[in-house]
Amino acid sequence: MTRWTLYSAPGTCALATHIALHEAGVEFDLVRLDFAAHEQSGAPYLALNPKGRVPALVTDAGVLTETPALLAFIAQAFPQAQLAPLHDTFAFARMQEFNSYLASTVHVAHAHRRRGARWADDPAAIEAMRLKVPQTMTACARVLEAQLTGAWVLGADYSVADAYLFTIARWFEGDGVDMQAFARLRAHRERVGQRAAVCRAIDEAQG
Repeated sequence: MTRWTLYSAPGTCALATHIALHEAGVEFDLVRLDFAAHEQSGAPYLALNPKGRVPALVTDAGVLTETPALLAFIAQAFPQAQLAPLHDTFAFARMQEFNSYLASTVHVAHAHRRRGARWADDPAAIEAMRLKVPQTMTACARVLEAQLTGAWVLGADYSVADAYLFTIARWFEGDGVDMQAFARLRAHRERVGQRAAVCRAIDEAQG
Protein backbone atom coordinates (compact mmCIF):
# COMPACT_ATOMS: atom_id res chain seq x y z
CA MET A 1 0.00 0.00 0.00
CA THR A 2 1.33 3.42 -0.91
CA ARG A 3 1.17 6.12 1.72
CA TRP A 4 -2.21 7.86 1.77
CA THR A 5 -2.72 11.62 2.01
CA LEU A 6 -5.51 13.37 3.91
CA TYR A 7 -6.47 16.92 2.95
CA SER A 8 -7.96 18.75 5.91
CA ALA A 9 -8.52 22.17 7.46
CA PRO A 10 -8.73 23.18 11.12
CA GLY A 11 -12.20 23.24 12.62
CA THR A 12 -13.82 21.22 9.83
CA CYS A 13 -15.52 17.84 9.65
CA ALA A 14 -12.26 16.43 8.24
CA LEU A 15 -11.28 15.79 11.86
CA ALA A 16 -13.56 12.72 11.90
CA THR A 17 -11.61 11.06 9.09
CA HIS A 18 -8.34 12.14 10.70
CA ILE A 19 -9.38 10.41 13.92
CA ALA A 20 -10.51 7.27 12.11
CA LEU A 21 -7.16 6.95 10.33
CA HIS A 22 -5.31 7.06 13.65
CA GLU A 23 -7.78 4.65 15.25
CA ALA A 24 -7.06 2.23 12.39
CA GLY A 25 -3.30 2.67 12.76
CA VAL A 26 -2.83 4.08 9.26
CA GLU A 27 0.36 5.91 8.38
CA PHE A 28 -0.59 8.87 6.20
CA ASP A 29 0.48 12.34 5.17
CA LEU A 30 -1.58 15.33 6.28
CA VAL A 31 -2.08 18.42 4.15
CA ARG A 32 -3.76 21.32 5.96
CA LEU A 33 -5.50 23.75 3.61
CA ASP A 34 -5.65 27.42 4.54
CA PHE A 35 -9.30 28.36 4.06
CA ALA A 36 -8.56 32.01 4.85
CA ALA A 37 -6.24 32.05 1.84
CA HIS A 38 -8.87 30.16 -0.22
CA GLU A 39 -6.54 27.25 -0.91
CA GLN A 40 -9.61 25.01 -1.19
CA SER A 41 -10.63 27.03 -4.25
CA GLY A 42 -7.24 27.08 -5.90
CA ALA A 43 -6.50 25.19 -9.10
CA PRO A 44 -4.16 22.62 -7.50
CA TYR A 45 -6.76 21.45 -4.99
CA LEU A 46 -9.70 21.66 -7.40
CA ALA A 47 -7.80 19.37 -9.75
CA LEU A 48 -7.78 16.84 -6.92
CA ASN A 49 -11.27 17.55 -5.55
CA PRO A 50 -13.52 19.69 -7.79
CA LYS A 51 -15.97 20.14 -4.89
CA GLY A 52 -13.49 22.43 -3.16
CA ARG A 53 -14.30 20.95 0.25
CA VAL A 54 -12.57 18.81 2.84
CA PRO A 55 -11.90 16.07 3.61
CA ALA A 56 -10.32 14.43 0.61
CA LEU A 57 -8.32 11.23 0.97
CA VAL A 58 -5.84 10.13 -1.67
CA THR A 59 -5.62 6.33 -1.62
CA ASP A 60 -4.03 3.64 -3.76
CA ALA A 61 -7.25 3.30 -5.72
CA GLY A 62 -7.96 7.01 -6.15
CA VAL A 63 -9.37 10.03 -4.36
CA LEU A 64 -12.33 9.71 -2.00
CA THR A 65 -14.43 12.52 -0.53
CA GLU A 66 -17.49 12.89 1.75
CA THR A 67 -17.12 11.98 5.40
CA PRO A 68 -19.61 9.06 5.62
CA ALA A 69 -17.96 7.38 2.65
CA LEU A 70 -14.47 7.90 4.04
CA LEU A 71 -15.39 6.56 7.47
CA ALA A 72 -16.98 3.43 6.03
CA PHE A 73 -14.01 2.93 3.72
CA ILE A 74 -11.48 3.13 6.55
CA ALA A 75 -13.51 0.75 8.72
CA GLN A 76 -13.79 -1.75 5.88
CA ALA A 77 -10.17 -1.40 4.73
CA PHE A 78 -8.86 -2.09 8.24
CA PRO A 79 -11.29 -4.61 9.77
CA GLN A 80 -8.81 -5.52 12.51
CA ALA A 81 -9.40 -2.07 14.04
CA GLN A 82 -13.07 -2.99 14.66
CA LEU A 83 -14.36 0.47 13.81
CA ALA A 84 -17.71 -0.72 12.41
CA PRO A 85 -20.05 -3.73 12.72
CA LEU A 86 -18.84 -5.22 9.45
CA HIS A 87 -20.51 -8.61 9.95
CA ASP A 88 -23.93 -7.25 10.87
CA THR A 89 -25.57 -5.64 7.86
CA PHE A 90 -28.40 -4.07 9.85
CA ALA A 91 -26.06 -2.58 12.46
CA PHE A 92 -23.80 -1.29 9.70
CA ALA A 93 -26.81 0.34 8.06
CA ARG A 94 -27.73 1.91 11.40
CA MET A 95 -24.24 3.39 11.58
CA GLN A 96 -24.61 4.75 8.06
CA GLU A 97 -28.03 6.14 8.94
CA PHE A 98 -26.49 8.01 11.87
CA ASN A 99 -23.55 9.31 9.84
CA SER A 100 -25.83 10.37 7.01
CA TYR A 101 -27.94 12.41 9.43
CA LEU A 102 -24.82 14.19 10.65
CA ALA A 103 -23.78 14.96 7.07
CA SER A 104 -27.10 15.85 5.48
CA THR A 105 -28.92 17.56 8.34
CA VAL A 106 -26.68 18.61 11.23
CA HIS A 107 -23.75 19.83 9.16
CA VAL A 108 -26.06 21.69 6.79
CA ALA A 109 -27.84 23.39 9.69
CA HIS A 110 -24.45 24.41 11.09
CA ALA A 111 -23.35 25.81 7.72
CA HIS A 112 -26.25 28.27 7.72
CA ARG A 113 -24.42 30.29 10.38
CA ARG A 114 -21.42 31.24 8.23
CA ARG A 115 -22.15 29.85 4.76
CA GLY A 116 -25.58 31.27 4.04
CA ALA A 117 -24.37 32.60 0.70
CA ARG A 118 -24.48 29.03 -0.55
CA TRP A 119 -28.28 29.21 -0.50
CA ALA A 120 -29.20 32.87 -0.92
CA ASP A 121 -27.91 36.19 -2.26
CA ASP A 122 -30.24 38.48 -0.32
CA PRO A 123 -28.43 39.76 2.82
CA ALA A 124 -31.69 39.67 4.76
CA ALA A 125 -32.24 36.02 3.86
CA ILE A 126 -28.67 35.16 4.82
CA GLU A 127 -29.11 36.90 8.16
CA ALA A 128 -32.40 35.08 8.74
CA MET A 129 -30.63 31.76 8.17
CA ARG A 130 -27.91 32.74 10.61
CA LEU A 131 -30.43 33.67 13.30
CA LYS A 132 -32.22 30.34 12.86
CA VAL A 133 -29.11 28.27 13.60
CA PRO A 134 -29.46 28.04 17.42
CA GLN A 135 -32.98 26.67 16.98
CA THR A 136 -32.15 24.17 14.24
CA MET A 137 -28.94 22.95 15.89
CA THR A 138 -30.70 22.56 19.23
CA ALA A 139 -33.33 20.45 17.50
CA CYS A 140 -30.55 18.32 16.02
CA ALA A 141 -28.95 17.96 19.44
CA ARG A 142 -32.24 16.65 20.81
CA VAL A 143 -32.35 13.95 18.14
CA LEU A 144 -28.76 12.93 18.81
CA GLU A 145 -29.22 12.98 22.59
CA ALA A 146 -32.17 10.60 22.29
CA GLN A 147 -30.14 8.18 20.19
CA LEU A 148 -27.27 7.96 22.69
CA THR A 149 -28.54 5.12 24.85
CA GLY A 150 -25.15 3.57 25.60
CA ALA A 151 -21.52 4.57 26.01
CA TRP A 152 -21.11 4.83 22.25
CA VAL A 153 -23.30 5.62 19.24
CA LEU A 154 -23.80 1.92 18.53
CA GLY A 155 -24.17 1.00 22.17
CA ALA A 156 -21.32 -1.01 23.66
CA ASP A 157 -18.87 -0.74 20.76
CA TYR A 158 -16.87 2.28 19.65
CA SER A 159 -17.06 3.02 15.92
CA VAL A 160 -16.26 5.65 13.34
CA ALA A 161 -19.68 7.15 14.11
CA ASP A 162 -18.32 8.23 17.48
CA ALA A 163 -15.46 10.11 15.85
CA TYR A 164 -17.95 11.84 13.57
CA LEU A 165 -20.36 12.77 16.37
CA PHE A 166 -17.46 14.09 18.46
CA THR A 167 -16.36 16.29 15.57
CA ILE A 168 -19.83 17.72 14.98
CA ALA A 169 -20.61 18.11 18.69
CA ARG A 170 -17.61 20.43 19.11
CA TRP A 171 -19.56 23.00 17.08
CA PHE A 172 -22.66 23.12 19.26
CA GLU A 173 -21.74 25.90 21.68
CA GLY A 174 -20.61 28.14 18.86
CA ASP A 175 -23.96 27.55 17.19
CA GLY A 176 -25.87 28.71 20.26
CA VAL A 177 -26.78 25.30 21.70
CA ASP A 178 -27.08 25.18 25.50
CA MET A 179 -25.14 21.99 26.17
CA GLN A 180 -26.26 21.91 29.81
CA ALA A 181 -29.48 20.44 28.45
CA PHE A 182 -27.68 17.51 26.81
CA ALA A 183 -25.91 15.40 29.42
CA ARG A 184 -25.43 12.38 27.16
CA LEU A 185 -23.84 14.41 24.39
CA ARG A 186 -21.54 16.11 26.87
CA ALA A 187 -20.49 12.79 28.40
CA HIS A 188 -19.94 11.25 24.97
CA ARG A 189 -17.79 14.18 23.86
CA GLU A 190 -15.69 13.82 27.00
CA ARG A 191 -15.23 10.06 26.54
CA VAL A 192 -14.20 10.35 22.91
CA GLY A 193 -11.94 13.30 23.66
CA GLN A 194 -9.88 11.16 26.05
CA ARG A 195 -8.90 8.63 23.38
CA ALA A 196 -5.26 8.72 22.30
CA ALA A 197 -6.11 8.75 18.58
CA VAL A 198 -8.45 11.69 19.09
CA CYS A 199 -5.93 13.73 21.06
CA ARG A 200 -3.29 13.08 18.41
CA ALA A 201 -5.61 14.05 15.56
CA ILE A 202 -6.67 17.28 17.27
CA ASP A 203 -3.04 18.29 17.85
CA GLU A 204 -2.08 17.55 14.26
CA ALA A 205 -5.16 19.24 12.80
CA GLN A 206 -4.32 22.49 14.53
CA GLY A 207 -0.74 22.35 13.32
